[in-house]
Amino acid sequence: MNLGVNQVRAAIVAIDLHRGHLDMRVATMPATQEIADQVVGANQRLFDWARTQSIPVIHLVTQYRDAAEIRLNAFWRTRAEDPDNPRKNVLRHNIIGMPGGEIMPGLYDAACDWVVNTKKRYNCFVATDLELLLRSHGINTLIITGVNTNSCILSTVTAACSMDYAVIVPSDCVNTMDQPALHDAALLCIRTAFGFVMPSEEVMQLPELAKAA
Repeated sequence: MNLGVNQVRAAIVAIDLHRGHLDMRVATMPATQEIADQVVGANQRLFDWARTQSIPVIHLVTQYRDAAEIRLNAFWRTRAEDPDNPRKNVLRHNIIGMPGGEIMPGLYDAACDWVVNTKKRYNCFVATDLELLLRSHGINTLIITGVNTNSCILSTVTAACSMDYAVIVPSDCVNTMDQPALHDAALLCIRTAFGFVMPSEEVMQLPELAKAA
């Protein structure tokens, strides 16, 4: 498969696979339990494979110092004022010290994974050192996973494409707390203009990724 780069150097960018979305006991902006179980299981399988191929796993975790950092976003302020909106808890989502900021059990390998825990906006490149981390290790191909497909995944994919990274989205390793139609629409946007979309089983069979990193 032609990924558009001469020599693939890949990394997984795993977005917000934390308890704030995926652990119903503490989540402030929860997905469903079914989605949480599915997306955690699919990512665990992908991560286990990636480590055998020396492909780095980079966890991007949303954490805020306080609600003021969240309120700075004009649209998010409106969501907090709408009691019927699934993002109504945005102003108390993943403040530093809350359990929601913890990566879901079984997904993080402290011996080899990297963590960027300064994510504060949908686009993982904004106000983080993600680009520095990628460039310093010569990474040119991003396998982007996590939640939510129609916000953080879509925003990060479009930014990565504009920054000239090759992008792959494993369709079973992303999902959303929002409507299934929005998940599908986001994947359609991505595969149309921004990157490759395929099941994780196909990703793991790409010869270009064998010992790619």
